[in-house]
Amino acid sequence: MRTINIVSLILLIVGGLNWGLVGLFDFDLVAAIFGRMTLLSRIVYILVGASAVWQLIPLIRSFDEGETTALRH
Repeated sequence: MRTINIVSLILLIVGGLNWGLVGLFDFDLVAAIFGRMTLLSRIVYILVGASAVWQLIPLIRSFDEGETTALRH
């Protein structure tokens, strides 16, 4: 599970940086590297989305376990 978490966090960072570039400079790095909506770029986008869903699991667990003190400050 540790490897999946690390890979998903890296993908989320890549996705976040890509969206930052899109918002700031109208530049899609994934599309520039892999082509606009090619199979490879679509795979990257799907993996970033799946990583976000995967990272929802620990967030939901933290709510279930009452670990919301950081959210109240």
